[in-house]
Amino acid sequence: MSPDVPATNTPASDQPASPRAEPVLELRGVNTHYGAVHILKDVDLAIYSGELVCLLGGNASGKSTTLRTILGLVTPTTGDVVLEGQVVTHQPTRERVALGVTMVPENRRLFKRLTVRENLDLGAYLRTDSDQIAADMEQIFELFPRVKERINQKSGTLSGGEQQMVAIGRALMANPRVLLMDEPSMGLAPALVQQNFELIQQIHEAGLTVFMVEQNANMALSIADRGWVLQTGRVVLDDTAENLLAHPDLQASYLGTAEQ
Repeated sequence: MSPDVPATNTPASDQPASPRAEPVLELRGVNTHYGAVHILKDVDLAIYSGELVCLLGGNASGKSTTLRTILGLVTPTTGDVVLEGQVVTHQPTRERVALGVTMVPENRRLFKRLTVRENLDLGAYLRTDSDQIAADMEQIFELFPRVKERINQKSGTLSGGEQQMVAIGRALMANPRVLLMDEPSMGLAPALVQQNFELIQQIHEAGLTVFMVEQNANMALSIADRGWVLQTGRVVLDDTAENLLAHPDLQASYLGTAEQ
């Protein structure tokens, strides 16, 4: 499983991805509609292997629609979704997960009546490599010792921080090439937000590619390599995390409200 395999390349934060390298995930000229409402407008994004990239924006900017489009929950009106050079625009979500994309959803969305182990097992439901699945489960326990302590407990009885660990662990059990994260700090007590981002950074530094939608811009950019800003469905800023943190208009113009 990627998070416990040492990265073989220099981390993206130390060595920016070459523009000649093939992205692991792309949106090419994507336009997405909900009925007559035009949500995403000519969106071009490229994420390279080993990067942690964040997507920022204000209320109704299109961030969640971007994730839904990548996963196949929404089909673009025009444009393409590309995974490692393969166009998957019209492939179902199941096929995209099998190709290596999975998500930690907003508010975790665990099956609360199932145990922690049962939730983790669901993350690997498309896999058939039983020996490696068992090994990956042990790596989850090493990454999140608290998850092992709660393994037979109903997930609905866990604290918010513990549920987030299980949600991340469930996604990692799919052995993803790209991990999508939708508002990972939402619903967590302030004291747990810092811990949560440290976990995300740890996963990223182990070599996993992460694409994160997050309202906490300062925290997200503090661990990201690059970022984009959406405004009413268009990418209006695209830069390194360092440059975005220093952008004079970023906080006032695009952040600080919750997306509907």
